Order: sequence, then structure tokens, then C-alpha cells
Amino acid sequence: MTVSYTLEVANATFGGFSKLLFRWKGSIYRLLYKEFLVFCVMYAFFSVFYRFLLTPKQQELFERVSLYCDHFTNTSFIPVSFVLGFYITLAFNRWWGQYTSFPLPDNLMMVVSGNVHGADERGRLLRRTLMRYANLSSVLILRSISTRVLKRFPTLEHIVESGFMTSDELKNFESLHSEFNKYWMPLTWFVNLASRAREEGRVRDDIALRLLMDELNKYRAKCSLLFHYDWISIPLVYTQVVTVAVYSFFGFCLIGRQFLNPEKRYKDHELDMYVPVFTLLQFFFYTGWLKVGELIINPFGEDDDDFETNQLIDRNIEASMLAVDDMYQNLPPTVKDKHWVQKYFSVPYTVSTAAGTRKPAFKGSTYDMRMSAEDLEIHQPADVPLQTRYLPLSGSVGDGLDNLLHRGKGFFQGGSLPSLLDCSSHINEDEEGVNADGKDACAISLEGGMNASNHKEQEKNMITISLDYVP
Repeated sequence: MTVSYTLEVANATFGGFSKLLFRWKGSIYRLLYKEFLVFCVMYAFFSVFYRFLLTPKQQELFERVSLYCDHFTNTSFIPVSFVLGFYITLAFNRWWGQYTSFPLPDNLMMVVSGNVHGADERGRLLRRTLMRYANLSSVLILRSISTRVLKRFPTLEHIVESGFMTSDELKNFESLHSEFNKYWMPLTWFVNLASRAREEGRVRDDIALRLLMDELNKYRAKCSLLFHYDWISIPLVYTQVVTVAVYSFFGFCLIGRQFLNPEKRYKDHELDMYVPVFTLLQFFFYTGWLKVGELIINPFGEDDDDFETNQLIDRNIEASMLAVDDMYQNLPPTVKDKHWVQKYFSVPYTVSTAAGTRKPAFKGSTYDMRMSAEDLEIHQPADVPLQTRYLPLSGSVGDGLDNLLHRGKGFFQGGSLPSLLDCSSHINEDEEGVNADGKDACAISLEGGMNASNHKEQEKNMITISLDYVP
């Protein structure tokens, strides 16, 4: 069963993780203690062999070999940290990908409940059968990748006995010969039954049928992805490299980390402690790291932290049938809510949570930013005349542009950019810019200056002009 400790670490406290060190189930101690005991026994054997069973000349030879092994274990000739770190990262990403690929029928059952209509026996039969087919497909795929599920359903007859499949469906399933996994067959039944429901009018339009197909394809994709995760593993050579690197490293440590005779004054051997504390810690960390990779590389086994596939199957079939059967059109009365007549209202807090209401709501990281009076002053460049720098817009930017187009009727028929700027500086002035005939002076000047040869060129220029508005 998956070990959950989320509640115990909900709040960061002094020594918060330390309380987790005394757990046994799902712990690194349970995973590693056998290898740790073997390493300790082998280290003790070589220590006793060196101290009591060798002659002085043999001890000298052993000491030379020990110094040689210690030299290589204390350098980076065996990159244990590098290969282990990269391998565990790869294994963890694979573990999380398998978890997110688990087929959950929640979206599909909502679509079936809302789009396959009929409160009679036929409508109920269609909805329950559709969801049973979906769950049957997940059982078949999990049965082929999870040891727990296979032990629960060792044969197809056990699946029939559990109610996921009928005897006739089993005959249909076995009649189709294929050398490959046939987990997709119930999904094909789902598609055909949904099409029949559309013909009967139980699914009222093609949009609803399309929604059913889309959700089914997402469900099928997750089943397929789980199958391919099980089929395509992390390359075996990489797993072998990591394993050989770790075990060879600590194999050399059995000799190289022995405490030698301090009377001979070997470098870093001035003290005889008998028990290699830091070597044991190093073994605990590195080999424990390797065991973590061994644990998460396939989460569909029977380890303490492997996925609870059987429990997920039970949950999925129960939720599916409740959603499409018991809860179909089973609505509570629609009444006015408690705050119906209140325009502004607040949701009450308990005494333990009321303190949080005194804190102001977050409105953005720059909301409380303070600036000096100098920073608030508007800077206007002095080298460009003010009238040619800004469009005099009375309301919004859109109103100003509409005013510009209206006041200069011949404005976009031609003319140059200087004419445009000059005209824009007179748009909101008095009517003295309008001649006796009622025509705008800018329009007259533009009409007089344009010709047919440059009409298209001027039109392109006018399109690329951007007018910056500064309020």
C-alpha cells in the first residue's frame, strides 16, 4: 500500500522531517538493510583477516593494496555521483509519467451522463454498458503490466466473474485472433454502441457524439501509453552501468577503507577506529540512491510505494456507475442560495482561521510600490513641438482617431507625412481652419498636392504610420 505522510509535513516545523526517520514501512531501512548487513559482514571479515590471519610480510602487501584501492576510491575515477544522479532523474521522470498516464474515467463518465439520454431501462443500459467497456479496457491493460492486478484476475474467466465482462463478450473477445494485446477491443465496442445510441436518438446531435469520441480517445491514449511504458524500459546498458559503478566502488572500499596499523605512519592512517563510520554512511547514501531507482523504475509491482492499482480499479468502476446511473438526472432542488438578496457578502471563518482575514488581499507585487514626487512628474521632450508630438484626443484613443478621420475628409487620399503631422496639429482648433466652402484647409492643401502617379505609394506610406498617444 502506498505510504502517505503528507499530513505530517503540512507545516514546516523544527525537525519536521526527523519524525519520518523512525518509520519502517516504505522506509530506506527496509529497502536497504540486507545489502547494508552484507557490506558490514564483508568489511569485518577483511579486517579480521588483515589483523590476525596474515604474517607481517603479508600484512605489508595487504597494506599496499589497501592504499592503492583507497587512492582510486577517493578520486573521481569512478563517477558514482554523476551516473547515479542522471539515472535517478531519468527514473523519476519515468515514474511520474506513468502515474499521470493512469486511465481515469472521470471526464468520460461526465460526458456519458450528460449526453446519453433516457431515464428508461434502455437509456440506463446504454450508459452503464459504455462505462463498463471503458473500465474493462483499463483492467485488461493493467492486468498485462501490474503483478497485483494479474494476481487478482489471473484469467479472463475471473474478469467475467467480477462483472467487467459477460460470457458473450468473452466469446466475442476470444474469437478475434491477434498476436498482440487486445485491450483496445472494449473501446471499439464503446464506439459502435455510442454510434447506435446516436441512431436511436439517445445521443441527440453529432456534437455530443463527437464529444464522446474525443474523451474516449483521450482515455484510450492513456491506456496505450501505459502499455508502451511497460514495453519500452530504460536501456538495459544504462541500468547495468549504474549497478556496476556502485557495487565496484564499494567493492574496492572493502579493501581501501580498512584501518591500517597506525605505528607504520601511513598517510591518513594515524587512528585505528575499527568501524568505518563515514564509509558506512557513504554506502547508505549511494546504495540507497540506487535502491530508490530500483523502486521507482516500475511502480506496478508489489513494493510498499508502488501504485495501488487494485484500489484504483475499484474506485473507477464504482464512480463510473454512480455517475451514469444513480446520479443521472438526480438533482437536488434548485433554490435561492443563502446570499440571494445580498449584493455584498462574506463567507464566515472559524475562530482558528479568522486571523487570516485581517491580512490585505494580494493585488500584485507592485501595488504597494512607493515613488517620490520627482518620479511622478511627466517628462516631455523639448526638441519636438508639442502640437506635432501628440494627437489631441478629447476622449479615448478611438474617439480621437474617429475625429481625425471625420475632420480630414480628404486626409487619406494622399499627401505626405509632414502634411499629416501638420494637419493633426490643427484638428481640434477653431473653425478658422475651414474655408468659406466648408472644406477643411488641410484637405484642400492635400488635394492640391496629390496626383495619380503617387496615389498608391502614399497609401502604403499612410498604412505604415503609427501615431503614439501620450495621455
